[in-house]
Amino acid sequence: MNSNDYSSVILQACNLITSANLDEAASLIRTSYPFSPLAKSGRSYTPRIMTRIFFRDGVIDRYRGTRLVYPPTLRILSHYLPLDFPYHKNGKITEGHFACWELFPTIDHIQPVTRGGIDEEANWVCCSMLTNSIKSNWTLEQLQWRLLPPGNINVWDGTINWFLNQIDNDSDLLQIPFLKTWWSAAKAAIVNLIAKFALN
Repeated sequence: MNSNDYSSVILQACNLITSANLDEAASLIRTSYPFSPLAKSGRSYTPRIMTRIFFRDGVIDRYRGTRLVYPPTLRILSHYLPLDFPYHKNGKITEGHFACWELFPTIDHIQPVTRGGIDEEANWVCCSMLTNSIKSNWTLEQLQWRLLPPGNINVWDGTINWFLNQIDNDSDLLQIPFLKTWWSAAKAAIVNLIAKFALN
């Protein structure tokens, strides 16, 4: 049922209320537009899993087509430029640069788990934190969005190579646990990518 059909259900329920037919209005809502509470998903993914999906999708927002930046690169910018590029570990929008929402990639469920989607790679997609927060528990049909093709990792790598090179140039960065974890994830993803090409 589309939103026009649902709005018609609401109008019918309103008319039934006007006619003092509360039971019929309730029955109409129960059968044609029932309340179904959404549970919080509470899911989180390791940097290795996320990096694999970012590589697969070409580090772009698959709903908007915009290029995204590998998370530890944003953290390194904050390390070197703390006043001009503040970073908040929990993504607090009032204390971190907006790039940490607009360009920070994450994993979204194409079909929300709260709407019957599966929590498996086939239902995962790369998008920005900003897009993810807008999409929330809505379906693509409800938002009138579409899934765009993945990007080309050879054209845009999300600054992953820059990140790895910068670690090589300044190994003290690995003293920051966040960066060390993502460094390991990036290295593993590259090894897997090389192995995949070797098999083909």
